[in-house]
Order: sequence, then structure tokens, then C-alpha cells
Amino acid sequence: MFNRLFQLEKNETTIKRELLAGIVSFFTIVYIIAVNSLILSEAGIPLEAAIMATIVTSFAGCFLMGFWGNVPILLVPGMGVNALFSYTIVQSMGMSWQEALAVVLVSGMIFMIVAFSRFSKTLSDSIPQPLKEAITIGLGFFLMLIGLEKGGIVEKGTNSIIALGNLGEPQVLATMLTFLIAIVLFLRNVPGNFLITVVVGTASAWAFGGIHFEEGQSETFSLSDYTAVVGAFSFDNVLSFGFWIAVFSLTMVLVFENIGLVHGHVSFINRSDRFSRAFQANSISVFLSGLFGSSPTVATVESTAGMAAGGRTGLTTVTTGALFLLSAFFIPVIKLIPNSAVAPILIIIGGLMLQNIRNLNLGDLSESFPAIFIIAMIPFTYSIADGIAVGFILYPILKIAIGKAKEVSVTLYVIASLFLFNFVFHIFG
Repeated sequence: MFNRLFQLEKNETTIKRELLAGIVSFFTIVYIIAVNSLILSEAGIPLEAAIMATIVTSFAGCFLMGFWGNVPILLVPGMGVNALFSYTIVQSMGMSWQEALAVVLVSGMIFMIVAFSRFSKTLSDSIPQPLKEAITIGLGFFLMLIGLEKGGIVEKGTNSIIALGNLGEPQVLATMLTFLIAIVLFLRNVPGNFLITVVVGTASAWAFGGIHFEEGQSETFSLSDYTAVVGAFSFDNVLSFGFWIAVFSLTMVLVFENIGLVHGHVSFINRSDRFSRAFQANSISVFLSGLFGSSPTVATVESTAGMAAGGRTGLTTVTTGALFLLSAFFIPVIKLIPNSAVAPILIIIGGLMLQNIRNLNLGDLSESFPAIFIIAMIPFTYSIADGIAVGFILYPILKIAIGKAKEVSVTLYVIASLFLFNFVFHIFG
């Protein structure tokens, strides 16, 4: 049955190899349960419900990719887009988490339209490569900033100026110790390094008096909190301009990030013919994220761990999804994980995203300046949407100024105009 369903012989793999690859993938990505749920809780979603939402969304995403895409690509709530969900759409734009889930739902619908049509190529081709790279780099800086704040290494001082935190506090000491261990494990490519980081970070926080393990001993697994989150999306704000700016910004990030990730993964295992189906599974998963109460899923970079372990088909991903579902019984333990155990992972992932800066052509200022503004404005404004907007507005202006207006696509002119209109609306509205 497995051979026929996942075409194991055709892809020169076996059930044992796929199952082992799925287990490796799970222990590589399981940290996302703690990290994503803590970020979702910053939006106001109850922590236990956020944990369950992350688990259910990851389970559904992996099963979708496994059965529809039949490739070993993990679909779990993405780093960067969860920050966009909590810190930009909710905290900066003033929406409730229920309204933010509606934004995810609509973005998922648009993503599906793009994925199931030829529009994905048109949209991708219309956006200059420097702007695509800049979004990833800007998200990287943003994640590093969030990680440094969560760990207490930096903090907002007077007039919201970022300043060095109190390095003598127990939380900060636990964060710095955990980071040193995490970066060494990562550089040495130790299997399951992020999972080990969470365990070590939690133990360090306990050693410094930050948590008490007995707090979670009497708690049992319950779905009561989660029932108030699943399907809790609200369209009360759907007629506002801000709602559609949030939809537009989130859709832009999701489409461009996943086009690159999915294409890279299927190319890595020489299965480029599966790009379309994998991208479609990705889009459906984003839509389901809004229903299940989570920030959107992405085709995570950790998928390469399972591929390196021999995974070649969707059986790898289905195995990982099943393990995600089983992890629901460990929610009381997951709730004990402190910020100091999560912060180093955010910092490292953010640093990895910064590597895209080597792809920027700094020789052409009309190309590099808009990209640099995106990179700078995302962390400085604490808003991914505003950072993207500034770069997308500046790009066509600079091209027009140097007589290269024809190099800008009509689609980009429309996108830039919408962003500009949003700024004018907020200034004079």
C-alpha cells in the first residue's frame, strides 16, 4: 500500500528509510511547538491553546504535503510570519488575534488562487530579486531583535530606544549560557540541536531559579482552551483599509518566501516535477492555519534534515505529522519552557536569514537602496508591513528618477501605489 501510495520504488527509497527520516525531521523541528506558541501568546491567544493550535496546524500541514505533494517538505508555522502575525498585525496595527486569524484565512484564499493558477509565476516575476532578498534579511534582523528582547539581553528604554539589558539578571544569564551551547551545537551540526537547546535552556532557567518544575505536575491534557480558539476568526474589521493592507503584506511574504523554499527543496531531491503540487499543498495549509487558530505555515528549511537522512517521499512528512499529533499529550511539559530557552533559537534562525545579504548587488544604488530600506525599516519600525512598504514605494521612484521606468513592472507600480495610498490615508485620514 505504502509503495503504491507514495511511489517508494520509483523514488528509490524504502518504508524503513522514510520512517527514520520522518523521525529525524520531527526532532529537528519539534522546537517550533514551544517557540511558535510563545509568540502566538504575545498576540493574546492563551498559551495552552496556542500550543495546541501549533500542533494541529503542523499535523495538518505535514499530512497535506505528504499525501498531496508526496515530497518530504515540512509545513509548520513559520518563523518571521508568526512575528508578522503577533507583533505587526496585532500589536502594531491594533487588531485582535481573532481578526488576525481572519487575515490569515483571507491570505490563504488568495494564496490558493495563486498556487492553483499561473498567477504565481506572474507575481514572482514582477517583483525584483533585491526586494525579495531584502524581505528575508529584514525578517532575520527582526527575529534577532525579538530573541534578544525575549532573553533580556536588550530592552526598550526611554522613548522606546533599545538599550542593553541588565546582564546580571538570572534570565539574562540563562539566555547567554543557553545561546553559547546552542551556537556550538548548531555549528557542529549535532542532530536535534534546537531540541537539545530547548532542554538545556529550560534546565538552565531552573538552575537560575527562573522556573519550578512542580508547577506543571498536576496539570493534565485538556482541549477546553483550544475549543475557544479553533474557528475563532473574526471579520468585524474586514471593511477597514488596515485589514486589507495586513492581508496584502502577509500574502506577499507567504507567496515569495514559499516559492523560494519549495523550489529549493524539490530541487535538492531532484523532484522539481512536484513543485506545483507541493506549492498547492502549501497554500491549502495556510488557509487551514487560520481555521485552526495559528499563524501561517511555511515550507520550513528544517526539511533538509529529513532529506539528508534519506527521505524522498511524502511518507517522511506523514511520519513527522503523526509525531506532532502525539506530542499533544506533553503540553503540561511544553508550557514550562521559558523565554530564555527559546530566545537563542530565534537569534540563530535570524542570523541564518541574514546570509541572503550576499545576494544583493550593492553596486547599483537604484536596486540596493530600496532593499536596504526594507532591511532597516522592518526592525526599526517593529513592523514588517511598513518595512516592506517603504522599499516597494522607493524602488519605482528611484527607477523613474534615473530614466529606467520601463524596468519596473506594471504589477509593481500597482503594489507600490497601494502601499503609498495606505501611508497617505494614515497621515491625512
